[in-house]
Order: sequence, then structure tokens, then C-alpha cells
Amino acid sequence: MKSVRFDRLLASTALGLVLVLSGPVLAQQADKQTAPAATVPTPDTTLPPPLTAKDVEAPAPAAPPAATLDAPKPAAAVAPAPAAAAVADSAVSDKLRELVGKLDRSVGRKADRDGIEAYYKSHNYAPLWVSNGAGNDRAASAIDYLAKADAVGLDPTDFPAPDFKAATTVDALADAELKLTVSALTFARQAQAGRIHFTRVSADIQFDPKAPEPADVLGKLSDNNDAAKTLDAYNPPMAEFKALRAKLAELRKNGGVVAKPEEKAVSAVHVPEGKILRPGMKDARVIALRKRLDVKGDKENPLYDDAVRDAVKTFQTAEDIDVDGNLGNNTVKALNGVKREAKGPSADPVDTVLVNMERWRWYQRDLGNPHVVVNIPDYTLTLWNDDKVYWKTKIVVGKPGKNTPLISAEMKFITVNPTWNVPPSIIEKEYLPALQQDPQALDRIGLKLVQDADGTVHVSQPPGAGNALGRIRFNFPNKFLVYQHDTPDKYLFAKDERAFSHGCMRVQNPLTYGEKLLSLALPGEHYTEAKLEKMFGGSEININFPHNIWVHLTYQTAFVDDDGKLQLRKDIYGWDQRMIQILKGSERKVADIAVERAPNSSSKPVKMPVGMYGGDTRGYGGGPNFFDFLFGNAQAQPAPARGRNFIGPPRGTTGRVSQR
Repeated sequence: MKSVRFDRLLASTALGLVLVLSGPVLAQQADKQTAPAATVPTPDTTLPPPLTAKDVEAPAPAAPPAATLDAPKPAAAVAPAPAAAAVADSAVSDKLRELVGKLDRSVGRKADRDGIEAYYKSHNYAPLWVSNGAGNDRAASAIDYLAKADAVGLDPTDFPAPDFKAATTVDALADAELKLTVSALTFARQAQAGRIHFTRVSADIQFDPKAPEPADVLGKLSDNNDAAKTLDAYNPPMAEFKALRAKLAELRKNGGVVAKPEEKAVSAVHVPEGKILRPGMKDARVIALRKRLDVKGDKENPLYDDAVRDAVKTFQTAEDIDVDGNLGNNTVKALNGVKREAKGPSADPVDTVLVNMERWRWYQRDLGNPHVVVNIPDYTLTLWNDDKVYWKTKIVVGKPGKNTPLISAEMKFITVNPTWNVPPSIIEKEYLPALQQDPQALDRIGLKLVQDADGTVHVSQPPGAGNALGRIRFNFPNKFLVYQHDTPDKYLFAKDERAFSHGCMRVQNPLTYGEKLLSLALPGEHYTEAKLEKMFGGSEININFPHNIWVHLTYQTAFVDDDGKLQLRKDIYGWDQRMIQILKGSERKVADIAVERAPNSSSKPVKMPVGMYGGDTRGYGGGPNFFDFLFGNAQAQPAPARGRNFIGPPRGTTGRVSQR
């Protein structure tokens, strides 16, 4: 429909054209006429003004009649916004296609570059975080979660987030898209594999952390809009990690203060100070000592007898005081509750929790069922089954400098009556130097020395009651040559701090441990402590597992106990301190990059010149023997009997040896 004004304009224009064209004819007729001009009416030949846009615009629609299938929809009924947004998203895709080909300039990791290219190419470069020309709900979820990454022990500054509200152009939207993609990939990698590569902490650590595939991460993020849930799933799923995560929040809320455990009540019996008391002496103070230690028998007896001495030794062992059985000044102070210098952790509890959370990222996500967890600084071993503690015991671990390593390995069998094959590192660093001082040292402690034809030196101890490994060994092959075993030195388990071995773990109740393991590995065989004990003898007996049991050696200086309390332990190897130093120093920027370390030499064979022990390459006599070479003695030691290539223990020899 056209407006009335428009119709009138057209009519006036037509009339004007007619008058213009007929003007000459009318003029000729006028010349012939004699009537006065005033008596003839003159038409209006003035043209209307030119048309404008306003003159031709469509009028506002009136209420439409009843709808019909052929009736066209008014133009104003179709909103232009979605079409414009679709054009914007398409343009972002085109820009992403261009940028993804230049990722070398903005993404440092090749794995990330390859993953980003693979994901976007397979999705025709459709944006992950942009919809309808703006950041979408998925982007909002990811940005909010990454901003709170400190809740899971990571640093939010490692995951910069773009401002989608400020991204008003195609170029800005594409840049924001890739920025958030890189941050999400960085988080997934750190959450799963850690910020610190274990090689930067110690040579006594060996893991195979697996970073997630970048394309897979992006694929999972694209499956739903809840990016927070997807990203959070890359954190360790273990209950130990989740408990530390909750305690981290509590610590920060409380300003880093840890609730102090209740102090142990000190006996009301006071032991007076005085001269040192020894067995055989009589003194009135012994009466107080008997009451304080609840020594069985007559509490009024002033004699310092064997019962008192043994009670004092037990107390000294528990308090980590020099064990001599005498009542000295330090023992008296401990009896009366005088606190010694604290031996606990000195770092900020928040930092301690953070590095413990970090270490959990090095372990495999499935610890196995059943599985064993050793906590080195807590000196404990725990057997888990069906996500519950099945059994727990005390252990002795490696002394500082001879650290028990951090590893995960599979226990494959138990050995009853084990032979102790001395690790090469102990042969080289301890036994050979000892032999230089005393050529009969190995002989007295029941060790055998053998030299192979290629010069390799072996030292071993045969099975028996005095064997350094005790009567049973638990084997989980690993490059550090460590295992768990029995020990004849039971007194060490009374100490609070039990770092005394060369790296292996000595188990307080090994027969019970064997029974518990075999009840899970071979339930049909009905192994008991008594059944294992009947197997004691002079020959090795291996009990193989049909299915291996995972063993995880951990360093938990912070953990949550069964009562839900945060426990902190001494950093006996300095690994906490090292990790805190990395996270707070300049090394942090490259902390996740592995460093080269010297290969582990603990398993490298010790070799001496061929024939230096027992004569020629076959071990026969003739020529300088091993001790001549080793000690440089002018007077040769007697060569061993033909065919005997080891130092045998003299009859009846017992004695303690350096234990692994």
C-alpha cells in the first residue's frame, strides 16, 4: 500500500507533464482568441518538491488480518541479532584457523601446540569458549575455577584468564579464546603431573608422571558446560590428597595456625636429681624411680637392680635418649616432663601441606587394591584393602644420606630364610674400607666374599637367625635395590624417630605382615604366623603372588589422621625444604622440566682387578691375592683353599652387620 500523499504527488506530477507538453498548442489557440485573458482560468503548473526517504518508507503495520499461509511476514518481525552473532562466530572461526597456524609465537610447549591444532582442526575451528559473539557459560565456569586454583595447591597466576567483556572485535575474541585454552591446558597438566619434576628434588625419587593429552583435555571440556568439574577431575583422586585439600582451606582460614595436640599427662611421681645411678647401687631415689616407671615388684626397694635397669632402658629408647640403663641427668629431666628441643617441622604449615599435595601428583591415580603405603617420616607401613586400613605397623627407614627412595613398585613374592646379598654401594663404601682396617672383619660377622672371573666382587650373608634381613623378606623389584624385611634389632622400634637403615625398610612385625599379605594374595592357602615360622631353616623359600601387590613409598610430612586431625612430621631428608625453595624462587619458571642426574650407582657392580682374590681368573692360587691388592700389604695373606672363593664365618659366629 502507498500513502495518500504519495498518490497525490504522482497525480500532480502527471498533470504537470501534460500541461508542459500541451503548452505550445494552447499558446497558438490563445493568439487566435480575442477574449480577454482575465476571463480564462490558468492552471497551476508548479511542480511538487523532490521525494525523500521519509516519503517512501513503509508505514507502521496495522493490526494484521487473520493469518494466511501466503501472507508475508513483516520485515520487523525477524530479529537481526542472532544472524549478526552467527556471522561473528564464523568470523572467530576464520581467525582461529589463521592463529592456530602461528602458535609457535604464543604457546611454548610443542605438545600443547599439537593438541590445540588437532582439536580445533577436528572441530572445524569452532570456538570452545565463544558463543554468539561473547564468552559463554563454559568460559565463565573455567575462569571462575582457575581463579581459585590455590584451593587445590596450585597458583592462580599460572592460569591467566581473558576478559571476554572487553573483547568486542573478532581479533580480540579469537585471542581470548586461545588464551583461555592455554590456561586450561596448563592447569590440567599441573594438576595431574605436578608443578615440580621429581628430578629437581632428589636422585632418590623415581616416577613416571603422565601429563594429559591436550587434545583429550579440550575434548572433555567441549562435552559439557561445567568446565570447573572437568578441570577439577585432573587433581589426584586419593583420599589422602582430598583430606589435605580440606585442611589447606582450614589453615588459610585460621591464618596458618595448626591446632596443637593435647599434651601428655606427666606422672605425679617426681624423681629427684642427683648423682648418676647404676645397677647394683642403693639409693632412696630408686624408690621414686620404681614408682615413676611402675617397675614390677617391691616399690619400696632402694636397690638399682636389673628390673629397674631394663625399665630405664625402655624409657630411654622411647624418649630417644642415649640408651645405657643408667639414671643420668637427661633421663631424670625426661622423667619429670622437662621438654627437649622440638624435633618437629619448622616450615610454615601451609607450605608443608602444599608440597605434600604436590608429591601426591607424582603417584599413579589408581594405587591398586590391595596396596601398601609406606610413610617414611612417620615411620609407618599401612596395608590397605577395599579403601580401608587392613593392617598397620612400625618400620625403620633409611638414615639421612642413605634415604629410603620414593617409588611405586609391585610386590611379587615373599622370601623366607633370605640370603642377604649386600648392595654394591655398601660393599664399596663400607665393607672394603672396613677390610682395609681389619682383614678379618667380614669373617667375624658371618659374611662371604666372592670374586667372579670378570673381577666383580660379591658379599653375602647366608640365611639364619643372625641374618641382617631376619627370617623374612618382602620383594618388590626396583632400581634402588630396596625391600622390606625382618630385623634382629627389635629395640629400635621403641624409638620415636627410626631412620637407621641404608634405605630398606625394617618391619616391626614381619610375620604378621606376611600373614596379612598372604591372606589377600593367597587366601586359599591359609597362611598364618605359625605356618610361616615352621618354614624357618637354612634354605631360601619363595612364596610367589598370583597377582602383584602395589607398594608406594611416600614422604608424607603432612597428613590427616583417623581422627581428622592434621599431623606434621619432621623433614628428615630435606625434601620439603627443597620443594619450597623451588616454588618460591626463580627456578619455579622451569620447575616442571626434568634435569639430568648422575645414574644411580647403588646397583653398579664393584670390580677389582681379575685374580686379585684367590689367584688367577679361575680363583685358583698363585700370585697376589685380593687382600694384597686391596691393602697393599708387603706380607701376603694366606691364600684361601683351592675352590673356596669366599670368606666363611667361623663356627658359632654371630654378630651384627650393617643392614640395608
